[in-house]
Amino acid sequence: MFEVLFAHILQKVSLTDEEQETVRTYFTPKNLRKRQYLLQEGDTCKYLSFVAKGLLRSYNVDEKGDEHMNLFAWEGWWTSDMHSFFTGEKAVINIDAIEDAELLLITAEAFEEMTLKVPKMDRYFRILFQNSLFTKERRLISSVTHTAEEKYISLMESNPALVQRVPQNLIASYLGLAPETLSRIKKNIAHRK
Repeated sequence: MFEVLFAHILQKVSLTDEEQETVRTYFTPKNLRKRQYLLQEGDTCKYLSFVAKGLLRSYNVDEKGDEHMNLFAWEGWWTSDMHSFFTGEKAVINIDAIEDAELLLITAEAFEEMTLKVPKMDRYFRILFQNSLFTKERRLISSVTHTAEEKYISLMESNPALVQRVPQNLIASYLGLAPETLSRIKKNIAHRK
């Protein structure tokens, strides 16, 4: 599990062997079975979670019981209810496993201590948080300026493996579309080829 974590970290910052050993001590491994929750709305998010293997989803459920996908997290991705994680307030999202998953968890206290002991990790997370902000900004702009087909094509181009791994109804929810709309879009695209 740690090989995946350090491969990801080393793409952004360099760590000595000693720093890697220090970082390793702050994480706890956890396995999730398919459909098992990592976090449920209303609980306090106790962990920032790194996905070493598998696929998770982050979503909200509205008052009608409809799910709205926020994020998919696969190998090399982090997931959490960041507001709950850093403030201790109740989570507003659910996170569960689409596939069996192997995770590395870190608590808020361990996160703070680790970033103080290994300052390069503070830089690593700053880079991640920056990239996350940019991605969310682009997704928001896309949601109000692109057609349904443009959103799907963009997702296919940027994450072709994800489109293969995730059930169509969850892709539709992530794009803010009805499943029937996504089916029609896929059919139209296939027909044009």
